[in-house]
Amino acid sequence: MAKRLYGGGWASGGVSARRFVRILPALLVLGGLVFDIASPPRFTAVPLFVAAPLIAAPFASRAGTVRIGAASLSAVIAMRVYVGTIGEIVPIIETLTVATTAVLALVINGVVRRGSEQLASARIIAETAMRAVLPVPADRVGGLHVAARYEAAQADEYVGGDLFAVADTPHGVRLVLGDVRGKGLDAVEAVAVIIGAFREAAEQEETLEGVADRLERALVRDAARRGGLDPVEGFVTAVLAEIPQGSATLRIVNRGHPEPLLLHAGGALDVLRPGTPALPLGMALGAWPDQADEWDFPPGATLLTYTDGLSEARDSAGVFYDPAERLRGRIFPGPDELLSALTDDVRLHTGGHSTDDLALLAVARPAEDQPERRTTVPIVGRGGG
Repeated sequence: MAKRLYGGGWASGGVSARRFVRILPALLVLGGLVFDIASPPRFTAVPLFVAAPLIAAPFASRAGTVRIGAASLSAVIAMRVYVGTIGEIVPIIETLTVATTAVLALVINGVVRRGSEQLASARIIAETAMRAVLPVPADRVGGLHVAARYEAAQADEYVGGDLFAVADTPHGVRLVLGDVRGKGLDAVEAVAVIIGAFREAAEQEETLEGVADRLERALVRDAARRGGLDPVEGFVTAVLAEIPQGSATLRIVNRGHPEPLLLHAGGALDVLRPGTPALPLGMALGAWPDQADEWDFPPGATLLTYTDGLSEARDSAGVFYDPAERLRGRIFPGPDELLSALTDDVRLHTGGHSTDDLALLAVARPAEDQPERRTTVPIVGRGGG
C-alpha cells in the first residue's frame, strides 16, 4: 500500500481568493463596458481596462494574458466608436494607454513565468533532498506495522528539521523521531547527521542508551566541524524506542521531546512520560547517563511519536492541540489510518494555519499476537503512565 509521507502543507486558506483573482480581470472588462454604457460620456472606465491585464499577468497563462489585454483594448475602442469620439485626442490617448498596459502585462507575465519555473525547480530539488534524507519507511518492519507522515507548515515546502527513521536490527526494531532546532539548510544537515548516525548505531550498539550516546557524539563532531554551535540553538529533541524481537516490551529513551503515546486496541491511552527528564541531544551542558524506561507493548497496541508541531498547534483562540485528549477512546484499524485521522484533525483545529512542521511516526504490534502482559505500567525504570 502506497503511503503519503510528505504532506502538501498545512495552508488550506486562500483557494477561494486565488479563484476570484483569476476571474477578476474578466469582471473588470465587463464592469468597464457596463460603466461606459451607463455613464455620461465625460466619465470613463479606462482605469478598469488598464487594471485588467495587469492583474491577469501574474496569475494567468501567456495566452490568457493576451486574451485579457486584447479584450480590454477592444472594449475601449468599441466604446469610443459607440459614442463617436474615436478620433478625438483624449480617446486616442486612452486607447494608447490601454495598449501599452497590455504589452507591459505580457512582459510581466513572462518574468513571473520564468520565476515560477525556477521556483518549481527549487521545490523539486528540495523535495528530492528531503526524500533522500527521510526515505519512506516500509509498511512492515520486523513484524510490526509502521506509518509515517511529514507535514510542512507551508504549502509546497519540504525542507525542515523534523526527522524519523525505523530500522530492523539484531536487537529488535529500533526507531528515532526528532526535531532539530532551527530551519533551513543547517537543520537539514543536522537531520542527515542524526539519521546517518542512527542507522549505524542501531545495528551496532547493544543498548538503546548506547544508540543515544552515539547520536550525541555525532552531533558534537558535526558542531566541531562547523566551528561550534550555539547550545541554545544547536540541539535536537528526540525520542528513541526499541521493541525487542518476540517480546511484548517497549523501551524508550526521551531526550527532551514530547512524550509518546501508547494507544491500546480497546481505545485506552497512556502517556509515556520519562522517569527522569533528560536534556536534548547536542546541548553540551554536561553529561548525564541515559536510562531507558521500559513499558508493556501488548498486541493491538500502537506507539505514536510526534514532534511539537502537533502538541503546539493552536486554534484561533490560542488553545494548544492535546493529542492525548483527542485520541483517547478512539480506535483505528492501523497506524496509517491513525496518522491520516490525526493530520486531518489538526488541520481542523488550526484552521489550516499551523506555524510549525509536523512529523509523525506510528508503530503497531499486530493484534493477532498472543499477549504476555496487558498493562502499561513501567516494568523497569521510572516512567509514569
